[in-house]
Amino acid sequence: MNLKLLACMMVVLASGDACAADEQQGRQAFRQMDQNGDRALQFSEIQTARAALFDRLDANRNGVLDNGEVQAALQRVRDGGRYQTATVEGLETQARRMDANGDGRITKAEFAQFIPDWFLRADSNGDRTLSLPELRALRRR
Repeated sequence: MNLKLLACMMVVLASGDACAADEQQGRQAFRQMDQNGDRALQFSEIQTARAALFDRLDANRNGVLDNGEVQAALQRVRDGGRYQTATVEGLETQARRMDANGDGRITKAEFAQFIPDWFLRADSNGDRTLSLPELRALRRR
């Protein structure tokens, strides 16, 4: 997969639906991700949500995101007006980190297990859980 294309896709994929532009969509996504109802997101819950997102993006169900699937997802984001800005260099770094075995492809396992940098930074106490205050701080960044 083209690393720059994959890097652009990280804007969409790294955070999943939890960073939806609309506040109501964000709340709904949070409730769906918060499987145990404790009003916090454990990294394991984020990983489960990322695995589900991967399944929606992997149109041909081959367990790897290809260029066509990435392009289709980018177009859906553009059409919906839901995107975030980030540097290409930062996104390329995220993509390289996500590609754990360095083969230039992102598998479902690699995608699901990856925790984006901004989630790691938001976890201010290092408990691998994002509390409501940590999530609110993340939204303001």
